[in-house]
Amino acid sequence: MLKNPDATDDVRAAVGQAIRRAREGAGLSMRALARASEVSQPFLSQVEKGETSPSLSSLYRLAHALGVPPSQLMPPVSPPRGISVLRKGEGRELPVSEAPAAASGRLLSGGVGHLLEVVEYRVAPDEDLGGWFESDGEMTVYVIDGEVEVTLEHEGSWRLGAGEAISHPADIRHRWAAVGAGQARILLSIAHARPADGPAPRA
Repeated sequence: MLKNPDATDDVRAAVGQAIRRAREGAGLSMRALARASEVSQPFLSQVEKGETSPSLSSLYRLAHALGVPPSQLMPPVSPPRGISVLRKGEGRELPVSEAPAAASGRLLSGGVGHLLEVVEYRVAPDEDLGGWFESDGEMTVYVIDGEVEVTLEHEGSWRLGAGEAISHPADIRHRWAAVGAGQARILLSIAHARPADGPAPRA
């Protein structure tokens, strides 16, 4: 978790600037982007000004509407091509949705210049997971603890326990929920088709 309040302000500002740059690059008005991503225009305005942070579900909807990988809208946890070591409790905590009872994800790797996005989720059965997600690339959901139901739109649902995983194209709309008696811990990995605003990957 980011422990420096100033760093949190910096992250909000960086996310807002990235969204504004992508919106202007796509030739979209704020109203058009808000409508396409199913967020309110006042909320989008606050995000672009760095006054509030979007949840993961809002960030993914914004990225989809802009036609960019979600990681292009996030500052990196570590420099691209560098070596990064995260200790217990470190990383970037992000709420999954704007709901009061939203689950949270801890971004372990990803952001501008990265091909790989890795997020750890801890989810209780009564916590909100933000509905449907979609992105570019390929993804794997690995269950560390608990039980999770993963649903792929038009494909089916699978119940996974600890030590089990599912992989699929990330552009298939998907959602998941904790279905056991207690908290589930999930590791989500997404390999994007291209780095977000970064150099091309080495052959």
